[in-house]
Amino acid sequence: MTRTSLITGASSGLGAEYARRLARRGDRLVLVARDRERLTDLAAELERAGAPEVEVLATDLATADGVEVVRARLTDPARPVDVLVNSAGFGLPLAFERNDIEDEARHLRLHVEVPMRLMHAALPGMLERRSGTILNIASVSAVMPRSTYGAVKNWQVQFSRWANGAYRSRGVTVTAVCPGYTHTDFHARLGLARGEEGIPDWMWLEAPRVVEESLRDAERGKAVSGRASGTRRSGRSRSWRRRG
Repeated sequence: MTRTSLITGASSGLGAEYARRLARRGDRLVLVARDRERLTDLAAELERAGAPEVEVLATDLATADGVEVVRARLTDPARPVDVLVNSAGFGLPLAFERNDIEDEARHLRLHVEVPMRLMHAALPGMLERRSGTILNIASVSAVMPRSTYGAVKNWQVQFSRWANGAYRSRGVTVTAVCPGYTHTDFHARLGLARGEEGIPDWMWLEAPRVVEESLRDAERGKAVSGRASGTRRSGRSRSWRRRG
């Protein structure tokens, strides 16, 4: 059976990497982001690589109208969505007292209210079909005191833990993905070029590895995938370990 996966924040970063991996799996894709040009370029790339179908929804999830566009797609009974990846997000400087409060409010909405609304839209159909997967792209910052970014990611982890326990027996898994520092364009968009982020090289992860491991953990029904899982191991974590 061919699955349909809807990915927010699909134009860059981990969102784009999920799109590539799920396309290779043979999923139909619904790509959501603000940047139509980048989405269209990614859709063309995926179609050239053999993706069976790629739908583009260029919309701003920071607005009520943008959320409604995606909610309507998730609740369309004629075109059910089997996998929801909540990857849309952005970072802010850690100095909360100097940040624009409207930026902080938008940050809160995009990381908490938006995935909550999209999950609420997707769950009834998934539960009726007794099949579905939801991934919330959080961060290891969820277990660190790291201004409002850590706070919103902690919400994603805690809600995912609860939702996975509540719905897994009914066929729907909810997994919070909590990688450490991962090479994407996320940091570059904060003005930090690769190699200038102030993080030692050995601490970095590669996006394809993060995506592969998280999809495997979701298939296994895990509530948390990655370095905020709460599993204690000696040495480095086996999950997303560096190769070479």
